[in-house]
Amino acid sequence: MGKVFNNRWFLLLIITLTWGSSFMLIKKTLVAFTPYEIGAIRVVGSGLLLAFIGIPAIRKMSRSTLLWVTIVGFFGNFLPMFLFPIAQTRVSSSLAGILDSLVPIFVLIFGYIFFKIKSEKSQILGAIIGFIGATSLIYFSEANSETSQFAYAMLIVLAGASYGVNAVLIKQKTAEVKAVELTAAIYTVWAVPSLVILYATGFVQNFEMQDAYVEPFIYLLFLTTFGTAIAMLLYYKLIQNTSAVFASSVSYLLPIVAVIWGVIDGEKFTFWYILGGVLILIGIYLIREKRKNPKLVPRS
Repeated sequence: MGKVFNNRWFLLLIITLTWGSSFMLIKKTLVAFTPYEIGAIRVVGSGLLLAFIGIPAIRKMSRSTLLWVTIVGFFGNFLPMFLFPIAQTRVSSSLAGILDSLVPIFVLIFGYIFFKIKSEKSQILGAIIGFIGATSLIYFSEANSETSQFAYAMLIVLAGASYGVNAVLIKQKTAEVKAVELTAAIYTVWAVPSLVILYATGFVQNFEMQDAYVEPFIYLLFLTTFGTAIAMLLYYKLIQNTSAVFASSVSYLLPIVAVIWGVIDGEKFTFWYILGGVLILIGIYLIREKRKNPKLVPRS
C-alpha cells in the first residue's frame, strides 16, 4: 500500500478527483453558509483534525522553518480558502475549476522570478497547450453567461497565483519537512486567525442547526476532511516527491472533473469541452516530470 501512495500518478488522480469535486461542493454549501464561514470552517476544521500532529511538529521546528511554513500556508491553505467561495457567489463551479487550471503557468513564472528555475522547452510548450485548452473551455462554457462576473473570476485567477507561489516555496523552502507534519503544522497555525474570522462572522455565537442546514453542512464536512486536509497532505507529498511544476499540473485535470459535475448539475455540454479536455491532457503529458535514464556501470 505504501508503494501505491508513493506513486505520483496515483496521487495525481486522487487529488484531481477530490479537488475537482470541491468546486461543486462549495456551490452546494453556499446555499446555507457565507463564503467567510466556509473558508474559516475548512481551515479551523482541518486544524482541529491535525493538531495532534501539528503541535509537536511546530515545537521541533526552527524559527526559520516555522516562518516559511507559515508563509507557505498563507498562500496555499488560507487565502485561497476564502477566495474560491467568494468568487463562486457569482462564478459557476465549472468555470471556477477551469480557471484554476492556470496554476502551472504561475509556477513556471514564479519559479523563474524568485529562484531562477529554468523549465524544459517541452514543459513550457505543455503549459502553453494546457492554457489554450483551458482558455477554450472558458470561452465556450460559462464565460458568456450572466453568472460570470469578470471581477469575481479574477479572484479565481488570484487564487491560482497564490497556489503557484505556494508550490514553488514548498519545494524550495520546506522540502526537509515531512508532508504530514507540514500539512498539520500549517493548518494548526492558520486555524487560530481563521477561528477569529469565524467568530467575527457571528457563526460561533448564533449558529443553530436547522433542517435546511443539514445537507449543506454534510457537504462542508466532506469538503473540510477530504477536499482540504487529506487532499492538501497528498498534494504536498506529491510536490516533495516530484516537482512543483508536475504537482501543479493537477490543475489542468481539475476542469475535466469540474465540468463533468457541472453537466450532472444541469450545465450545457458541447464539443468544445472534448477539444479543451484533449488539449489539457496533451499539456499534462508534456509538462510531466521526466525520469532520467540510469547510467549503466560496466562490470569490472
